[in-house]
Amino acid sequence: MKILDNVRIFRPFDSEDTNEIYHIKIDNEKIHSIHKGRTDDQGSHVIDGNRNVVTTAFNDSHMHLLRYGLMRSELDLREVTSFKKMKELVHDRFIEERMEENDWVVGRGLVDSQLEDIDNPLTAKDLDELEFDKPAFFLHDDGHECVVNTKALKIIKEEPELIEGHEEFIEKDEEGNWTGRFKDTAVHFIKFNFRQKSEEEIYEAVKTAVPYLLQNGITSAHTDDLNFVGDYGTLWQTYLDLEKDGLLNIDVRLHHYIFNINDIQNFLDKDNKRTGDGTNRVKVGAFKIFLDGTQRLHTSALRQPYHDKPETKGALVYSQEELNNMVKLAHNNGMQVAMHAIGDRAVEQALTALEQVDCSELRHRIIHAQVLAPDLLERLKKVKPHLETQPGFIIDEHDQTVNWVGEEQEKYCNPWNTVDDLSIPFTASSDAPIGPLSPLTGIFAAVNRTDLDGNPDGGWIPGEKLSIDRSFEAYSLSAAKMEFREHEKGKLDEGYQADLVMLSDHPKDVAPDKLNDIKVIETWSRGERVYQQH
Repeated sequence: MKILDNVRIFRPFDSEDTNEIYHIKIDNEKIHSIHKGRTDDQGSHVIDGNRNVVTTAFNDSHMHLLRYGLMRSELDLREVTSFKKMKELVHDRFIEERMEENDWVVGRGLVDSQLEDIDNPLTAKDLDELEFDKPAFFLHDDGHECVVNTKALKIIKEEPELIEGHEEFIEKDEEGNWTGRFKDTAVHFIKFNFRQKSEEEIYEAVKTAVPYLLQNGITSAHTDDLNFVGDYGTLWQTYLDLEKDGLLNIDVRLHHYIFNINDIQNFLDKDNKRTGDGTNRVKVGAFKIFLDGTQRLHTSALRQPYHDKPETKGALVYSQEELNNMVKLAHNNGMQVAMHAIGDRAVEQALTALEQVDCSELRHRIIHAQVLAPDLLERLKKVKPHLETQPGFIIDEHDQTVNWVGEEQEKYCNPWNTVDDLSIPFTASSDAPIGPLSPLTGIFAAVNRTDLDGNPDGGWIPGEKLSIDRSFEAYSLSAAKMEFREHEKGKLDEGYQADLVMLSDHPKDVAPDKLNDIKVIETWSRGERVYQQH
């Protein structure tokens, strides 16, 4: 038995005095009991919380844990503002004479629009200036676009399946030649087929990433890692090894990215594990299905033309029949589906597929759902898929959205309060490393609907702000519901899993615009303290 003493507590939608002192008894990974006042016990099993605030730890329902770890160890280009500097960094990191025969030159976090000394997006010809006789691959910061050099382009062109189903995501010049730039599912195909990581690389990257989650109070994560692995069995075994070695102090749900119905059938034939199966820490997640692209590239699928690019409405990856068959096959075999759908046309397609099954049976998911409309909200209210939102996205996108969708559609973008009022289930998540990892930053964005400097004044579409209580719950209990564990996880209550985060301030005692200033003091996972601020 451990006792966390001299703490205040925060439970969403409860009305406790924010200054009331409690002690919490923890036993066998669970919260045994919660009592007002200080404990009378003494000894090493009593931990003084110094009047800090304890609430349930965070559950990030949509992120890329392996990619986050790789970003910490591989060449990170997010802050690079010139092509000259990029070339210098690449040559400092990669010395061709020391590279293995099949090594690639790799960089992540590229934002070539901020390169001040080049007036066009980088192409294969530009990358050839690196003068490496090695294939080179650079991934954009949001993960939806990449650029490769001519050496890599020749290798990639030898894979005929890239053309099938991905051709519209291969950039070509006016003469029809491939430029070396790829978007959306073509990027995933390249990563899946040419950028696979070994078990050792996966192990080290995830080991590197986990402490960052704990520093942010995250003890559970639903992660899509398969793009960088290629084989679900390898991914699964590596996470089991981390758990066995005591290095996985978080609970994980491992999604299975699929390209087509054959991928679903192959998994069902080879593996008897289904959603929710697994070990104490590692469980099977959902089949991840990409339905469209991203607004930045004008590839997310809208029902109306893009306001700033009226020649396109974006693109759907699958026909309705193809998606219907994939969802039905997954559902009938006990597998949850999580569908990436940003645009309203993609959300509409996801809903049509889900309307043919009992969505509540497996609690299927729609990821992002950033562009909605009245008719879609009514259908979402009836079907009730779980929407996985990313509040942190609006920090950078709030002033761009109207350019993409126009003023009339803008008011239905990220309409979180409306979704909540209609009792459509939803979670909050990071999509890290694309969005900010910190749940407190996401909560700040959900409550204020501004960037970190407070813009726009009063918040973007202020009627869609979420309450502090609902925002915290979206990062905890709501995610536990997608795991079918809401009766044992995601709440600060007796009998619940002792996943706790200790905060420097009570969320109800700080001004909404100061929520991002709250600090994580400690993180507890399954009754063990796994992070302590120094």
